[in-house]
Amino acid sequence: MAPLRGKPVTVLLIEDTPSLQLIYRSVLVGAGHDVRVAASAAEGLARFLASDVQVVLLDLGLPDRDGLDLMAEMMATRPDTRVIIITANGSINKAVEAMRAGAHEFLVKPFDEARFLNAVGNAIERSQLRRALPKAAGKGVSGFIGSSEVMARIQAKINSVANSMATVFITGESGTGKELCALAVHGNSPRSKGPFIALNCGAIPHDLLESEVFGHVKGSFTGAISDRPGAATAADGGTLFLDEICEMAPALQTKLLRFLQTSTVLPVGATKPIKVNVRIVCATNRDPLDAVRRGQFREDLYYRLFVVPIHMPPLRDRGDDVIEIASNALARFAEEEGRRFDGLTPEVADLFRRLPWPGNVRQVLNVIRNVVVLNEGGPVTLQMLPEDMVRAIAAMTSLAQAPASPEADPLIDSLLGRPLAEVERVIVTATLARYGGSVPKAARVLDLSPSTLYRKLEAWAKDPIVR
Repeated sequence: MAPLRGKPVTVLLIEDTPSLQLIYRSVLVGAGHDVRVAASAAEGLARFLASDVQVVLLDLGLPDRDGLDLMAEMMATRPDTRVIIITANGSINKAVEAMRAGAHEFLVKPFDEARFLNAVGNAIERSQLRRALPKAAGKGVSGFIGSSEVMARIQAKINSVANSMATVFITGESGTGKELCALAVHGNSPRSKGPFIALNCGAIPHDLLESEVFGHVKGSFTGAISDRPGAATAADGGTLFLDEICEMAPALQTKLLRFLQTSTVLPVGATKPIKVNVRIVCATNRDPLDAVRRGQFREDLYYRLFVVPIHMPPLRDRGDDVIEIASNALARFAEEEGRRFDGLTPEVADLFRRLPWPGNVRQVLNVIRNVVVLNEGGPVTLQMLPEDMVRAIAAMTSLAQAPASPEADPLIDSLLGRPLAEVERVIVTATLARYGGSVPKAARVLDLSPSTLYRKLEAWAKDPIVR
């Protein structure tokens, strides 16, 4: 995933096993990341302090120091740092402890390349958004690119609601800019100088979510080695952004409702509530009312949160905004890479207008980043586009030229003759790709539990990749 702005993001890999170090570094470099490598805690800390590291991949089993202590020192030095824990099966309890201490995510060996890169990409995006906050707040701008009528209405709505205390409920597909919208609400509000705390309810295990939101006191559960404020307390005087709110466990929904009604926080294991002054902004890529009908989201909580709805439109409904976004990204990425590009050719611009962009703005940024990294400059032509997009163009062309046939189904044809287990793997992999690598979202679509899907992915990681 490409960084949102500024220089390329530096990823620090701290891994003491030479073979794994080589594999991880190769995958990261192949994805276009700037990588620093260390084989010990001491070397890792030195490299961390010597460069502008935003994301750290940390193996807990280091020979010279406890990984949790190292993580704590790094995050104390730079709170915006996102730490991804790498652990073996036997150390999952320690990884959970790391999550409670502030780690962004943990990966259990063995893991597949897609999950690895998705975790790094998400960490980069969160880090960049957090670093962008002071600039956005100071300028009082939304950060959106595009002059379409629908985006003008959204900007007007953000300006209108920003000065109030009303709860904002943002909906829209993945990659449409829901967190940027939340940042714009915060940045244009009287709370802009206060904290903006973002919490992804779908990325945190349910048994950790209450502690993440409300905090905990020392000794309240195994691994609670000190008092820790939750996101609600950390957001005091500012804005608490609850992303993927419909993924929140039912038991925690009840406690969130009480928090909204009383403006008080009760950390796990505490007996005395804490008064806080927080504005709530939440988001989901699901239909929240449908989640209510299915019994997955409390109706009273829905009406408490759904005060000012803002729907972020998919890129396919924003007309020529895709050209503005691509052109802006091309200029920005070219400057970062020290190259000169002369805009999009008419053929590329026309194609961009016609493509459905299932990954929305995030997908456009990734495509343009790929073009800039792999080409020297000049006008962007069809030949410069990524291979998967070229295949999509070919498929669109062949379907448009093929005679209509009610019996022909390219998807079914591609699966016929393959073993059932292989078909299952193809469908799961495609579903994960459709939802940006999010296991909770893919599990919901496939009607599986996330834990079942994680087990399948771990098992497949040991086998050759299906072609």
